[in-house]
Amino acid sequence: KMAGDSMFPHVDTDGSEKSEEMEIVVNVGGVRQVFYGDNLNQYPETRLAELVNCLSGGYDSIFSLCDDYDPGKREFYFDRDPDAFKCIIDVYYFGEIHMKKGICPICFKNEMEFWKVDLKFLDDCCKAHLSEKKEELEEIARRVQLILDDLGVDASESRWKRCQKCIWKFLEKPESSYPARVIAVLSFLFILISSVVMCVGTIPDLQVVDAEGNRMEHPTLDSIETACIGWFTMEYVLRLISSPNKFHFALSFMNIVDVLAILPFYVSLTLTHLGAKLMELSNVQQAVQALRIMRIARIFKLARHSSGLQTLTYALKRSFKELGLLLMYLAVGIFVFSALGYTMEQSHPETLFKSIPQSFWWAIITMTTVGYGDIYPKTTLGKLNAAISFLCGVIAIALPIHPIINNFVRYYNKQRVLETAAKHELELMELNSAEGKAAGSRSELEDLSREGKEGPFYSSRIKVSHSDTFIHLLSEEKHYRTRLQSCK
Repeated sequence: KMAGDSMFPHVDTDGSEKSEEMEIVVNVGGVRQVFYGDNLNQYPETRLAELVNCLSGGYDSIFSLCDDYDPGKREFYFDRDPDAFKCIIDVYYFGEIHMKKGICPICFKNEMEFWKVDLKFLDDCCKAHLSEKKEELEEIARRVQLILDDLGVDASESRWKRCQKCIWKFLEKPESSYPARVIAVLSFLFILISSVVMCVGTIPDLQVVDAEGNRMEHPTLDSIETACIGWFTMEYVLRLISSPNKFHFALSFMNIVDVLAILPFYVSLTLTHLGAKLMELSNVQQAVQALRIMRIARIFKLARHSSGLQTLTYALKRSFKELGLLLMYLAVGIFVFSALGYTMEQSHPETLFKSIPQSFWWAIITMTTVGYGDIYPKTTLGKLNAAISFLCGVIAIALPIHPIINNFVRYYNKQRVLETAAKHELELMELNSAEGKAAGSRSELEDLSREGKEGPFYSSRIKVSHSDTFIHLLSEEKHYRTRLQSCK
């Protein structure tokens, strides 16, 4: 493509035509749009507004703004996404921009930057999609960085540091090796065995009687329990020693659960052997029994090995608003129907509704469709009130359930997509990068992670990969595809 004068005889270089009355034709990806200067000049800093005045600046000015130009038709050509462009030009007519469904938010942001349209014109509903996509890309980059850190070996590190990393991978990352998967399975089995022993130990036929006539667990079950606690203790101590951030490790929720599962055994053992000297034997036994109840906390250790339980926990966290609505609906219904039930049943001589607080129990089991039958109405009005409370309970419980289920499904599918995307990026890096660039890619990720959330994925110096997911930060090679191809 040449920029000689002979090829553009109709270029207006004297600027005689007023920009407000000028009509320009823009061809974006084969889609032609006609604009007038008075509309475009509302936002003079945008690329389309600059096209109005670029003709008087010569050919260099023209080709600094577009990919090609037809002087006969005064038509500017751009190799950009036409669907995104149709959304962006709304700013000249409506003062705001909305993304169409199916357009990649990250690619749309890049299109807005190309057309020099500020992000403040993007509507809030679309900004939420952009923030969500940005968080996904950050999560993928973080996962890739963790994998690269595991694969890389820093020769400058001491032997103890390398040993710590090895132990940490061995205990925390079952996918890193076959022995690590074996350890994860063993840990899972010990949790199940310990939980089963705790339940079986309460069966009277399997208990033994001590010298004072008190029932206690069978010695065999007690030995199995001791072996399980020994495994849990060794596992926790090794994970604590090898953890890169011990303060964060100690405050982690799952690690607090581990401590609560282990601690009662040692406290009860200490009270059994030393407590009798400090307090009465009956008090010691009550304290030991209360501590043994805390062993149920170990069942939550299964969440460490179950992605489903982790997803459920996250879904409940994201559904606090829906759960609050559910509790509010039930609380109002319980108060109203228990008061009505108490009032309507007072005329019956054998009423079971002695007070409104006592009627709360009846309202709870009725609205939740449990219905134990220990308290029930005996009058006609009381039965009618019970039927209405039952129907209202079904509606109150059913309404917030759907958003909670959606949160669970959305997060579960998102985690699978992120995991697949991270593996895909690693495969692309292996195909497109030399073996010696692994350390460079890892240092780039570390530098970008320090830039914070101000835009680590959109810096001008960052190159992108050849991934169809359009993931940034993962390759130093130039990205030649168009934005439309990236969104497919």
